[in-house]
Amino acid sequence: MHFLSRDPRLLLATDLDGTFLAGDIASREQLYHLISVHSNLQVAWITGRSREDTKDLLADPTLPPPTYLICDVGATVFGVSDMQPIEPLQSQIDASWPGESVVDHALKRFSSLTRQKESQERRCSYYCSPEQFRAIRGDFECVVNMLGCEFLYSADRYLDVLPKNTCKGSTLSALVNMLGIAPKRVLVAGNTLNDLSMYNRGYPGVCVGASEQALLEETASMHLVLHANAPGCGGILEAIEHFNWFNWNFDFAHE
Repeated sequence: MHFLSRDPRLLLATDLDGTFLAGDIASREQLYHLISVHSNLQVAWITGRSREDTKDLLADPTLPPPTYLICDVGATVFGVSDMQPIEPLQSQIDASWPGESVVDHALKRFSSLTRQKESQERRCSYYCSPEQFRAIRGDFECVVNMLGCEFLYSADRYLDVLPKNTCKGSTLSALVNMLGIAPKRVLVAGNTLNDLSMYNRGYPGVCVGASEQALLEETASMHLVLHANAPGCGGILEAIEHFNWFNWNFDFAHE
């Protein structure tokens, strides 16, 4: 594949586990090299991991460093160069969060939930099987609404309680708008249902190979979303070629 960019404003917004960190060695090396030599291409990591849990990745010399990092399923956003929150985006999210202790205490009545041990900021995250989730969903939703929060269930395992109106897609959209990047210059990539909110924002997107079936079903009718064959980085490379993303004249026929 041959890539040429004449547009100074390109942003790859990608999930990490199962997406940017996945794929065969050749595909990962090709994508990482492409990013490292392409000065006009910036990267935003958008992940369910916390800021603390990305430190080892940021220090990994084999990974091209991102410019922006959106963690905690959208609840934390900062610039990598100075590791400082991006304002006013972060303060707006903070204003919608009642606090970890308040949320966790209110949810202790659901004894089937197991709190994730990983570091968490502005969210409370639990493990929950599909059977357990079906059993508690109605009552759980009521409690979360009373807290002024919202929840996201993904991969038949992860249950995240987040600030109101906060998700990967909302924080990415706010960042893109603040930066003034045209939507068609943003390429989103993911593989599970907690990435769904990134795909309905008017950006070209890719569900990489081996994505969660629920995500594939939800995005099946979205004409800007490619269901790639290759997993991880290979799927992102497929999308770059499919959308002719680096061509500055590229436009969508249906926009």
